[in-house]
Amino acid sequence: MSEEGASRGGTIFEYIKLARDFDLRPLRYVLAAAEHMSIRAAAEMLDVEPSSVSRAIRDFEDRIGVGFFERGQFGVRLTDAGRKFIEQTVPALQQIGHAIHHAGAAGRAETGTLRVGVISTLAGGFLRELVSRYEAAYPGVWVDIYDGTRPEHIKGIRTRKLDIGFFTGNGEVKGCETIELWDERVHIAMARSHPLAREKQIDWLQLRDEMFIISRFGPGPEIRDYIVRRICDYSTYPTIVYRDVHQDTLMHMVAMGKGITPVAEAWSCVPFRDLSLIPLSADADIVPFSAVWSPRNDNPSLRRLIKFAERLATESSRQNWLA
Repeated sequence: MSEEGASRGGTIFEYIKLARDFDLRPLRYVLAAAEHMSIRAAAEMLDVEPSSVSRAIRDFEDRIGVGFFERGQFGVRLTDAGRKFIEQTVPALQQIGHAIHHAGAAGRAETGTLRVGVISTLAGGFLRELVSRYEAAYPGVWVDIYDGTRPEHIKGIRTRKLDIGFFTGNGEVKGCETIELWDERVHIAMARSHPLAREKQIDWLQLRDEMFIISRFGPGPEIRDYIVRRICDYSTYPTIVYRDVHQDTLMHMVAMGKGITPVAEAWSCVPFRDLSLIPLSADADIVPFSAVWSPRNDNPSLRRLIKFAERLATESSRQNWLA
């Protein structure tokens, strides 16, 4: 152990010994008497007998070896030693009070940081609503959002670099907890000048001769797998081209007619010039979204977010059913 560590450890043990050797509970009697300059008034405030206050203060003075009060017909008056004791004790108690308050706030998820991995846009939909409501309810919690791929985020969750991730699918993730929360219909983003842009809905058979462009970054790899899985049902291998851009830039490229790409329904909340989003018609193109986190993560802000998400999912399901 370093000298600095030994010094800190020694100081802590000294405080432990002090707390063991001295019963600090009479402090409240001393502080009350100093506040009111009267044993009787202190006793009334604390709802105890005056004799109990007087005896506790005298015992405390005897143990420490100094008198805190002068007693007389006038009541009590602080001695110089008593005044110095109060001046040093009150700030210490205030600091302890602040420490207890902040510890309690952290335990109630009122403060702290929450690191969230996403592979979809926060422009709208369930995830945007969840983050917005959580931040409004707990303004002391900093919600840090990270883009990335599913494998990157799962690795981050396992290594505690991320607290939670929101992904497509509802499959089991080894060593993690998973809960399905909402679903979105897949749309095809295309330029408004595209021949299919005026369709109310489309199917994969209509897209078999199209060129798909996807980002080389997240969630590009998952989108590629989705395209292949869906369009190969028609014995056609799709034309897929990677672009070294992130999703926002990719959407502008699609609007310029450089290809088409599948996106989650939440992207319909983002206004892009000359871009159309057409929903796919099949039920198989309604994709579930799930939250994934480590059961070993003890971040209280994470637990609060999960409860928030569960309530919002229930509320959204009820609204959809009523609609």
